[in-house]
Amino acid sequence: MEMLREMVICILAAGILLAGCVADQPLEKGTLQLTSSPSGAEIYLDNQYMGTTPGTIPGVEPGSHTLEYRMNGYSSWKSAVSVPVGTSYYFAALGALTESPVPVVTEPVITSSSPSAVTVQISREQMVVGDTIMFYGTCTNCKSVVVMVYGPGVYADGVVLDTVTTNSINAWSYTWNPGTKVQSGTFTVVAKDSAGTGIDRKEFRIIGNGDVSVIPSSYAADSGDVITFSGMCTTGARNVQLVLSGPERFSSGVDLGTASVTAQNTWSYRFTIDSTMPTGIYTISVSDVPSTGSGSSQFTVGFTS
Repeated sequence: MEMLREMVICILAAGILLAGCVADQPLEKGTLQLTSSPSGAEIYLDNQYMGTTPGTIPGVEPGSHTLEYRMNGYSSWKSAVSVPVGTSYYFAALGALTESPVPVVTEPVITSSSPSAVTVQISREQMVVGDTIMFYGTCTNCKSVVVMVYGPGVYADGVVLDTVTTNSINAWSYTWNPGTKVQSGTFTVVAKDSAGTGIDRKEFRIIGNGDVSVIPSSYAADSGDVITFSGMCTTGARNVQLVLSGPERFSSGVDLGTASVTAQNTWSYRFTIDSTMPTGIYTISVSDVPSTGSGSSQFTVGFTS
């Protein structure tokens, strides 16, 4: 009997532990990315205020919810939504209030796996701060396309740039000039039709508004020595260009090549001093590609002994 009682106790304890482990497993959540035209509308999820558009609501329980946009001077937008696991997108065009109420059009949820009737292309994969970039594409069976940009700084939650009308051959285009105060880094342009039935996106980089530096591992070297040039590049560029100048054949500068910039904005390049390099003072100059920032440093060759 004593042995039987111990076995029952062990089984009960194991069951409690197993139940606890199952209960502790986290449930997957949904994320809503919400935009409106015009932006600045108040967001209410299940009658709870959640900020203004454009906005992101993470950690939403999958299932049925009520989503509403409110804005002074515009008709409210309200719809029952079914939130899946992962990211869903909602856009609403709010109509201005007139003597006759503007009909409310329900916008369906667009998930990343939904088929797209919209395409977006970019005129360049990277641009320098102060330049412009063109977004263009097609949108079948729709009259207009909403163009948004996500990226560093004020674009972290997405900014609606414009609603662009498609032409007779279903094509659209938009030229973006973000100005000179935009942060460098990776950006994403998102295009979707105003009815919310298609979406497409492309990544591009903005370079500039940063610094480039270089430091040699030794300020005095001799033939056969290896110097490591290293530094920082915070302009958003993926590569830096190195040029070495000095006495005689180095007077006009010799292109050493490029070095890759890491995710931590650092770079390094190993250089061997050969026996043909004349004694003297040398300057290593580094600039990002495509030359929005630069830095330099000096070292000597042949004065170490």
